[in-house]
Amino acid sequence: MFTSPDLRRIAVSVAAFGLAAGFPTAVTGGTADARTSQLVSGVSVASDGPPFAGDSARDATVSPNGDGFRDAAVVRFGLRQPARVTLGAYASGEGATAPRLVGRRTVQLAAGSHTLQWQPRQTLTPRTYMVRLDAVDGRGGRSTVGTLGAGDPSAHVVRVLGLDAGFTRPSYEPGARARLVVSADVRAFTLQLFRAGPETNPSIGRYGGEALWGVPVGAAKPFVWGGARNHPVALRVRIPHAPTGLYFERLTTADGQVGFAPFVLLPSTWGTHRAAVVFPTNTWQAYNHRDLNGDGWGDTWYATRSVTHVDLTRPYLHRGVPTRFRGYQLGFLRWLYQSGKQVDFLSDRELEGVSGDRLRHLYRMLVFLGHHEYVTAHAYDSVVRFRDLGGSLIFTSATNFLYEVHKQGRWMIGRKAWRSLGRPEAALIGVQYLDNDFGRHQGHYGVVGAATAPWAFAGTGMVNTSRFGHGGIEIDARAPASPPGTLLLATMKNLHGPGRSAEMTYYSTRSGARVFASGTLNFAGTALDPRVSALLENVWRHLLQRPG
Repeated sequence: MFTSPDLRRIAVSVAAFGLAAGFPTAVTGGTADARTSQLVSGVSVASDGPPFAGDSARDATVSPNGDGFRDAAVVRFGLRQPARVTLGAYASGEGATAPRLVGRRTVQLAAGSHTLQWQPRQTLTPRTYMVRLDAVDGRGGRSTVGTLGAGDPSAHVVRVLGLDAGFTRPSYEPGARARLVVSADVRAFTLQLFRAGPETNPSIGRYGGEALWGVPVGAAKPFVWGGARNHPVALRVRIPHAPTGLYFERLTTADGQVGFAPFVLLPSTWGTHRAAVVFPTNTWQAYNHRDLNGDGWGDTWYATRSVTHVDLTRPYLHRGVPTRFRGYQLGFLRWLYQSGKQVDFLSDRELEGVSGDRLRHLYRMLVFLGHHEYVTAHAYDSVVRFRDLGGSLIFTSATNFLYEVHKQGRWMIGRKAWRSLGRPEAALIGVQYLDNDFGRHQGHYGVVGAATAPWAFAGTGMVNTSRFGHGGIEIDARAPASPPGTLLLATMKNLHGPGRSAEMTYYSTRSGARVFASGTLNFAGTALDPRVSALLENVWRHLLQRPG
């Protein structure tokens, strides 16, 4: 296990070995027969320095920063007879994808005890990798240690520790004291708070998938860390009295290491603005591939079906950046600031503690930024009630309200499709999840609703058959449960094959609710496209208007 006994929610990230290039891309063979089953024995893994809290003979922490302290991984084992030994490092796959061989070394060794050592490259991204030993004796007998299976209690795993940091809650009120848990094998680092979204540089194309950018809030604070290099530490951080938004602490070292810890800063007074934007913090954690149990696989439903519990307090894997933040949320977040929108920001956590009546009293419109795939029954009920009381909804992505989940302490559990519970999401959203082709086919929207919803395309220069934006990956479409009168605004016709089209829709209710759904997973990421921006301005204005 990678977590220390007294800080069970803390995870440290792991990376691949710096091994030779030119490796195959999938796992190959490896079973032991009866006469060579004991060819390899006594396998253990460690670092070349003191262990990090939670390390054992089966998992070890290294931090290859060139300071001579825990820079290399050491694998110890015994050979019963001479053999040709291959040590491989593997990255876990997602779902049915097999582990991928990322590095290996082969040597001829005599019988006896042996030690093999590697020093990972400093540029490797932190994450967990599994270790497997294959030995072949002079008669061709083979012995393998390391099955690479998810949940395998005999797995040997090496982790490279970066600047791993995360808050233990997704959101905070201004002035609150928060816990920021840091695991880092460095002598010192600086900590600085940023607000994400108001920045204009770098461009989205140069943003990077493992980085967060923003405008600084206060000065950088130096931390001397030499005495905390072997265990995680929980820092007490005062949340500032600042405008509501998405914020993050950035950790940096003199040699260029960086880590991020995001959180949502709630409004000091709810309802100050007529619209609230909700970040998909449940979905962020559902797609978080950080490995806590030390088997080399991400502790997420998207790594292996054996996972039943998702820890909501884990730092995000990609140096602290939520999965695909750049592609699924960043564009819309920047559009909000660049177009001068005044909103309150919330997380999924807030929807789980407020009634629909209260939401409607506070807000005219709720905007779901990114795909809110995982929602509790309370959140679902509150949003339906909000809609029924005349509240407007914007869904900036596909695949929303797909699964019901439960919360038990720090765990998210019990994933069940809402449709299987008799509550198809199309009845709320207008469309529902149809298909996922993992981005193989992405296209442009074609306008079909310029006559039926002229307000949506007014001033955009678009007419029926005009094309705009781009998107795909996962797509939504209307279903029998869609509310009567749901209008098709635009479509990516047959994007995923005949009859499998992405659909952008709108409907209204007698109570005054107005509901817009984009129909593609990455629509929000394209919000700065000029035609998409023009459409969004119309949608925003129309949905905020009071009925009458």
